[in-house]
Amino acid sequence: MDEANWQPARLIPVAGIKGDREAEQRATSAFLAVLSIVRDLSQKLLTPLGASSAGKAVVETFTEVTVDSNGKAVRPDGLIRVTYGKRSFTALVEVKTGNNKLEKDQVNAYWQAARQERYDHVITISNEISASGAHPVQGLRVQKNSPVQISHLSWVRILATALRLRNHTGVDDPEQSWILGELVRYLQHPASGVLPLADMGGEWTGIRDAARAGTLNKRTEGLGDIAEKLDEMHTFAALTLSSEIGEDVDVVLPKAIREQGARIDVFTRSMIDGESVIGTLRIPHTAGDIKTEVDLRAQQMTVSIDVRAPEDRGARGRISWILGQLDDADGDVIIESYARNARVPIVASLDAVREDRSVLLAPDRSEAYRFVLKKRMAMPQGRKSTARKSGFVDGYMALLAAFYENVVQSVTPWQPSAPKRRAVEVPESESTVDDS
Repeated sequence: MDEANWQPARLIPVAGIKGDREAEQRATSAFLAVLSIVRDLSQKLLTPLGASSAGKAVVETFTEVTVDSNGKAVRPDGLIRVTYGKRSFTALVEVKTGNNKLEKDQVNAYWQAARQERYDHVITISNEISASGAHPVQGLRVQKNSPVQISHLSWVRILATALRLRNHTGVDDPEQSWILGELVRYLQHPASGVLPLADMGGEWTGIRDAARAGTLNKRTEGLGDIAEKLDEMHTFAALTLSSEIGEDVDVVLPKAIREQGARIDVFTRSMIDGESVIGTLRIPHTAGDIKTEVDLRAQQMTVSIDVRAPEDRGARGRISWILGQLDDADGDVIIESYARNARVPIVASLDAVREDRSVLLAPDRSEAYRFVLKKRMAMPQGRKSTARKSGFVDGYMALLAAFYENVVQSVTPWQPSAPKRRAVEVPESESTVDDS
């Protein structure tokens, strides 16, 4: 018998999926079934939404349920119930796969049904990516103080969470671990309808060319769509990197742009003005945040990290310190050396510093206060990857991954040494006069 071509039996087969509706139904059933079995996964995804965090909580899941919404029967794709003791958490679930978008009226109807049934939540799942807890659908009825809340889980977030559990955290129960692996395998298959962010959309070419020519303006068609894609890309990058390193990766959002509308306005203005669209990622235990810049006019992408220089060394010693941190980095990494309060740095490539460390010394031999490490690449032109060339998002992700692996994870942040203890010398007391 020729066993080489035998295919292993799969818990969740991808064979036989016909059309978007069937892909949606199978993805819903597979995900909810695994959620009810693998407690580690349900804890990670549902506890932040208000469900019990108890390891022994019972998770029940159902598909194709029927509930009442203002006298009209509606059928969300599923229902989740988490019970521990007398406490219960119940959520209706609406799922989309492929390029299908969530619909405002449909989600509002499910929210109304959840209110009538005294449920706790409505959970939407789709390939739409949202940042900072925002929902991708605008105009929902839910308010911040509503007893029933609506939350969104992108398929990318679900897959990233499953990958972190499988590859880094681990699942103690071997059977649950295998079941989780089957879900990961299914979600990663193209037929599942779970799509990574890889396509910048039909407006990409026109916006890219107009940016290069400097002709973008507020009325340019599709500019807002590209700004939204860039916003999604920052969250996609954080989730993907998190699944690869096993740590939380957060998109850092200044208070002024925590609302998506504000971010879109800022990104749009940056592209019109020929400035870079900036994203910032924060990873625990690294020497600094990773800053990413996309300059559509210059057709260039940059990633960088700001590293504090050690204060217990002289000017040359500080250069030697940063050089020693970059043994595995490519020679085209740029090092910018800033003296305290300086706005203009001394700049040199890593190759140049390896040959002669003095190229980073300031004319007055002042000591570096901080270093900025940068890596640049030409921006891929394609809206998505093909067999012949990399697309824009894939190029961005490749640059970020290479910079993290070759630079960020190698740099140990400097910390001042602990103060040394010294015994206090007690002076000899003066001899006393014996009057006796």
